[in-house]
Amino acid sequence: MKTLFLGLVLASIILFIFQACALVSSKGTELQAYQVLKHEKEFEVRFYPESTMATITSRATSYKDLGSPGFRKLAGYIFGGNDQNQQIAMTAPVHMEISDSISSMSFVMPSKYNKSLLPKPNNAEVSIKSVPAEYVAVLRFGGFASDRKIRRYSEKLRKDLEAHAIRYTGNFRYLGYNPPFQLFGRKNEVIVSIEWNAQ
Repeated sequence: MKTLFLGLVLASIILFIFQACALVSSKGTELQAYQVLKHEKEFEVRFYPESTMATITSRATSYKDLGSPGFRKLAGYIFGGNDQNQQIAMTAPVHMEISDSISSMSFVMPSKYNKSLLPKPNNAEVSIKSVPAEYVAVLRFGGFASDRKIRRYSEKLRKDLEAHAIRYTGNFRYLGYNPPFQLFGRKNEVIVSIEWNAQ
């Protein structure tokens, strides 16, 4: 009994140290730049400048089916799977657009790169794209993401925008900020493009 108790205490200490290291590591990750234009009670309006992303497309129709396969392909590119065997730093968030036909996942490239400076992916499924500047509405939620949560918070954001007479365009998208092994302090967002110039 004493051995079991000591084992549980030791496992708890190791888990705590591991999670503390994960939190410290995630704080050093470059975040995609944006400007907050307006705070509402439930959401905020942001401006994202033009960015460069590595993207894969997929026939997956769920977060579950898109997540791991998409992440592996994009991680392969930034961990040296390119024509220069170059390592590229991971950034946050990971972008996911999930639909009933074609879905996509994207890694934002570090700000020091543009499309012409990035190495060519070895995997033909990975493409490098310049993403135009946009205005978006954003709603944040915690914990681990799931298809149910993404649908629920997307619907909540949709209702909030309609209540504020803000027009949105395109699909609602998911942004994930944490590695899968991080258990605490997780951050997720759903976003959608909006017609903010008319405000």
